[in-house]
Amino acid sequence: MHRLGGVGLAAFDRQQQSHRSFAELSSELSKAQVDHLQIQLTQFRSALTHFATTHREHIKKDPAFRHAFQRMCVSIGVDPLAGPRKGGWWAEMLGIGDWQYELGVQIVDVCVSTRERNGGIIEMSELVRMVSKLRGVESGVITEDDVVRSIKTLEPLGAGYEVINVGNGRKMVRSVVKELDEDQAIVLAEAALEGGVIVEGTLERKRGWTRERARAALENMLLRDGLCWVDEQDPVHGRSYWVPSAMRWEE
Repeated sequence: MHRLGGVGLAAFDRQQQSHRSFAELSSELSKAQVDHLQIQLTQFRSALTHFATTHREHIKKDPAFRHAFQRMCVSIGVDPLAGPRKGGWWAEMLGIGDWQYELGVQIVDVCVSTRERNGGIIEMSELVRMVSKLRGVESGVITEDDVVRSIKTLEPLGAGYEVINVGNGRKMVRSVVKELDEDQAIVLAEAALEGGVIVEGTLERKRGWTRERARAALENMLLRDGLCWVDEQDPVHGRSYWVPSAMRWEE
């Protein structure tokens, strides 16, 4: 019995030693991998720093170049246009984080200044036009993609800023904490196609709605949500609704 017990203890010791050896080997391999990764990251950071220094202004002012740069960064899993807190040294090094936040402030400026007339919903193309005018020619061209990315940086504000797809490739930006139901989104889409004006008959003819459904959707937008105006003296239809967020305002 003693002999068998001794063999058992020896086997246990050997097993423990084997585990320690494997653990040490694993630790050495992990350290080697981490060291190799650190070297790669250092080299990558150096390369990106050089690229940013050379092309910073080009990235800011040329939307096509900026879009290509963004695609490249997404493919390698980084977001250089994120804010300083989210992007870390990427944003600091590229100097674009501040540019993105500046654009976000200008978006808020336009959305707030037009909220009284459009109820807090503005067509994307109109927002891009007004922000571009606010920025001036020297700041470079901005695109819908730039606006979408900046709006994402506004999410922590909890103010309801959101990009809404209303169909037919059209987008609108909501700047109030207000959910749109499906019927309202359809009304916005049709109003945009009609230059901002919509009548019950349009929704019946193009969407197959009943007169009651069309009237309820339009009246809710008028009375409950303040998203449209009513014209009770329309020379053609008698009663029509104007949706400011779907209208183009020359300023």
